Amino acid sequence: MKKRILLITGLVFGFISAFQIYSDQTNELKASMERGKEIYLANCVTCHMANGQGVPNVFPPLAKSDYLMEDLDRSVKQILYGAQGEMKVNGVVYNGIMTGFDLSDKEVADLLNYIRNSWGNKGEIVKPNQVEKAK
Repeated sequence: MKKRILLITGLVFGFISAFQIYSDQTNELKASMERGKEIYLANCVTCHMANGQGVPNVFPPLAKSDYLMEDLDRSVKQILYGAQGEMKVNGVVYNGIMTGFDLSDKEVADLLNYIRNSWGNKGEIVKPNQVEKAK
């Protein structure tokens, strides 16, 4: 009987701990996305629009973007250093120039958390150390 109570107690505390970790990560992502939205509105909205749809055949969409979601390191580099030349996004070829932005690792992570978790995108949380590594 005591073993059963200890087992149940252990499972309950394990569940509570796992939920707390999940809750902390969810809160961290939400706060990062809020900061990232401000960065997006200041730097990206002109080309990629408020809804992330971009401008057809001119500026690629970020919404439901296969290109954005398939390579985090490339996304980091394009935000910091810009992009030029052909890229295929959701089956459409774009050929333009994107300027880079002078942002900190935390700002890049926040921006990526916003765009990778908005408009139908679903990505894992990006941390500043991942941005540093990708550079």
